[in-house]
Amino acid sequence: MTIREIGRILDAHWLCCEEMADVPVRYAFASDMMSDVLAHVSEDTMLLTGLINSQSVRTAEMLDVPCLVFVRGKQPHRDAVQRAEQIGLPMLQTSHSMFQACGLLYAAGLEPCPLGALNGGDDDDDD
Repeated sequence: MTIREIGRILDAHWLCCEEMADVPVRYAFASDMMSDVLAHVSEDTMLLTGLINSQSVRTAEMLDVPCLVFVRGKQPHRDAVQRAEQIGLPMLQTSHSMFQACGLLYAAGLEPCPLGALNGGDDDDDD
């Protein structure tokens, strides 16, 4: 799925880097906690968040996230948008809640970010 398709599905408004609309995205991850993002996201995973400060952009930059979507109609801080423009990180804004946005993207075929073994391993009690 491309960022352009994601934008259409979410009825999103482009905040910057619309020229990158045809970049493909394989997975999605949603969180307002950047520690969770750092623990689970890979470079082919878009991020949905309500965190509007530049921390979300810095985290996305560290992980080579292809797209950042702000949910609940939140407007990111100006410095966050400026940094995204500098690094070529497409940013969109949707009025949908995080739950709605994730549901729409999942129903359209976007896969959730694989989490692997949570909490350091399996919980199998057959020892």
